[in-house]
Amino acid sequence: MADEAAIHNLLKELRDILQDDFILTEETQLRPFECDGLSAYRQLPKLAVLPEDEQQVQAIIRLSHKYAVPIVTRGAGTGLSAGALPHPEGLLLVLSRMSKILEINPAAMTARVQPGVRNLAISEATGRYGLFYAPDPSSQIACSIGGNIAENAGGVHCLKYGLTVHNILQIKGFSVEGEPVTLGCGGMDNAGFNLMPLIIGSEGMLMVVTEITVRLLPIPEHVEVMLAAFDAIDTAGQAVSNIISAGVIPAGLEMMDNNAIRAAEDFAEAGYPRDAAAILLIEIDGAKSSCEEQLQKISNILNTSGCTSLKIARDDKERALFWKGRKSAFPAVGRISPDYYCMDGTIPRKSLAEVLNTISTLSEEYGFPVANVFHAGDGNLHPLILYDANIPGQLERVEEMGARVLEKCIAVGGTITGEHGVGVEKIRQMPLQFTDAELTLFHKVKAALDPQNILNPGKNIPLLKHCQEYRALSQNRVPENLISNLTPAS
Repeated sequence: MADEAAIHNLLKELRDILQDDFILTEETQLRPFECDGLSAYRQLPKLAVLPEDEQQVQAIIRLSHKYAVPIVTRGAGTGLSAGALPHPEGLLLVLSRMSKILEINPAAMTARVQPGVRNLAISEATGRYGLFYAPDPSSQIACSIGGNIAENAGGVHCLKYGLTVHNILQIKGFSVEGEPVTLGCGGMDNAGFNLMPLIIGSEGMLMVVTEITVRLLPIPEHVEVMLAAFDAIDTAGQAVSNIISAGVIPAGLEMMDNNAIRAAEDFAEAGYPRDAAAILLIEIDGAKSSCEEQLQKISNILNTSGCTSLKIARDDKERALFWKGRKSAFPAVGRISPDYYCMDGTIPRKSLAEVLNTISTLSEEYGFPVANVFHAGDGNLHPLILYDANIPGQLERVEEMGARVLEKCIAVGGTITGEHGVGVEKIRQMPLQFTDAELTLFHKVKAALDPQNILNPGKNIPLLKHCQEYRALSQNRVPENLISNLTPAS
């Protein structure tokens, strides 16, 4: 990678592009950028730059390519897989100043935005046209659309409306050489290979995105939100399967266990039943007559699935309060524990109870409480493992416990990430989900678009020489019942 002379020459030329205030080289300046939302992993970059337009971004990329200096692109820093962890010998390209909504086209139901635009800001700006942007991560008040592109973010409404990849029409940006790239179009289809889904979710490893055209949807005519309580988490999991198998697709279907319920209720006072083992939050939207029909159908399913109490939000204020509790769950848990480790795996809905029982068993084995908050409708789990990083050895044990949770997700036919990405955090689990042949293909795609390995190196795809070590570690650590369903091609 880059040597000191290369960094010196890069800095000299960067000062012809950016004001000194937007070139950060001192430790005190760089410290706020040492990690993303997964603070367990920290690393200072060699330098950070904050461009304000595409011309500056292009010039920075060309210089980095010229001097072979690694680039890690960063947005709001809310990621949870250390995907934006800086490179110790590299440049951190911070796009938070590029935060303009460039165009709203109500007729086409689209908006063109820069990558630093906050997710929620899109719906706030388009609401006056009766439109909204569907993907809504829990961090939507802070996370940027560029980061959503990098990780293919989801949210509570992804069950009905899809992930980021399903709501993007076009992206523009630059290749590793600084050449302009446009993928996708404003219509339903475009000529040539559809490479846009390759970029969405690639964690900044294939290109730098500087403009995004998002798909907007009409704000639903009517919305209903239900809060169902259960005296066993298994029963709640089965109720989720019963709802989906009945052919009902809610706009959102979320589950929280008792630890998460109590933390959220203390924080948000959302009216959650503190004694419930689990709750489901179910949102349905659409025409009023359709909502009323779905409301009755789901109510019947819940009542025959072991629901102990059922509450329907009376008005917009109570609906917002129900969701405030769910979206506040992560910070709420932060009030009851010095630290927590947020997992992100996805499993078939039929395996919810099995995986949750495994998490409970691991919690007892390792001695770390767990608060479960997840998108139950699409099987995306977010166990929050509570620990204290100030106690030597706890972080390492939490990482080991988290790895075993992910290995269980693979064993039941799921995946190690639903929306947070692989980054650094889950790179050891990649060889458990993919074969060497598949990982080799990933490396070939990376090499085709970034032959010098400049864009976010060391993330997402493990080196093949480490894969056997990672697999052996799993085999030696995980009891047979957790890995019995693993196959080489799983």
